[in-house]
Amino acid sequence: MPRPIEALIHQPALAHNIARARASSPDAQVLAIVKANAYGHGIENVFDALRGADGFGLLDLDEAQRLRDLGWRGPILLLEGCFETRDLELCSRLKLWHAVHHEQQIDWLAMHKTHEPHRVFLKLNSGMNRLGFTPNAFRGAWTRLNALPQVDEISLMTHFSDADGARGIEHQTAVFKEATADLPGARSLSNSAAILRHSKDPAVRADWVRAGIMTYGSAPDYPEHDIAHWDLRPTMTLRSKVLAVQHLKEGDSVGYGSSFVAQRAMRIGTVACGYADGYPRHAGHGTPVLVAGQRTTTVGRVSMDMLAVDLTDLKQLPLDGIGAEVTLWGQGPKGAVLPIDEVAQSAGTIGYELMCALARRVPVHVETLG
Repeated sequence: MPRPIEALIHQPALAHNIARARASSPDAQVLAIVKANAYGHGIENVFDALRGADGFGLLDLDEAQRLRDLGWRGPILLLEGCFETRDLELCSRLKLWHAVHHEQQIDWLAMHKTHEPHRVFLKLNSGMNRLGFTPNAFRGAWTRLNALPQVDEISLMTHFSDADGARGIEHQTAVFKEATADLPGARSLSNSAAILRHSKDPAVRADWVRAGIMTYGSAPDYPEHDIAHWDLRPTMTLRSKVLAVQHLKEGDSVGYGSSFVAQRAMRIGTVACGYADGYPRHAGHGTPVLVAGQRTTTVGRVSMDMLAVDLTDLKQLPLDGIGAEVTLWGQGPKGAVLPIDEVAQSAGTIGYELMCALARRVPVHVETLG
């Protein structure tokens, strides 16, 4: 039989989460962000569930081609725009919208021969200091684009750095408002954190919102709020089984480096999951896990192919625990849930990284709609 580890992609949860984005911004259109192969879920695995979105946002031309091959004829936005002149040819062929965030991208458009003008999203650096024109250069960039016959429509975009935290977005919305005053075109400001935390302001919702991490069942402002607070559902489950059980006495150690030493008699389960499967090696002792739907923790160091979990106080485990289902994150049995954010926090990272790090050797199955 195959190794018992597997990942499940939950299409009903994806559809629910994208509906939450729409409900939070009912007068805006929703871009479902599927960059990084849909945050590690697989574009083909999430596509049917995200048809409720008005468009998709991503980075790679290859991923855009995959969406078109799946039959999507609606908007696709390249969030980082083109990387070289010839990318514009594929943008024309695939009818892609693309961000413009530096002068060279305007130069490429000026040299581009096309029968159909492009829709571009002109990006303002309102304080993130990652991509985009400075406020002083923004209107000049807009003027250049507006003069090009290769450009049909110019939308205006920025990205928030602190929508998930105490600093908030007011300092950036003020910059955006001033830089774009009196300029025509649709606006796009909100990422997941802004959709959930700041969407009461119609100027923040604007015309297009970009639903990223919330689509995949992770709270953008965890631990201040969890997914239950935002009514989001886990979209990826990583699960395995207990392969073996060890009975420890006080003073026995577990795993490489003997980093964990039992302070009492314990029952320890060995699980078929390790860092070669995408589980974080730096997840320390005490990382939450579900065994047969019951909450417990990991014990000792994570190995390449295995990790250990504490079974000592768990009830009603058949065969002393051997074969018991282990939920590393996501949806467990009997309605139990282990949010990926909790696991990520224990590993000193964020849920995004765990999703994207799922290893190719882990079989992936899809829970379909309906």
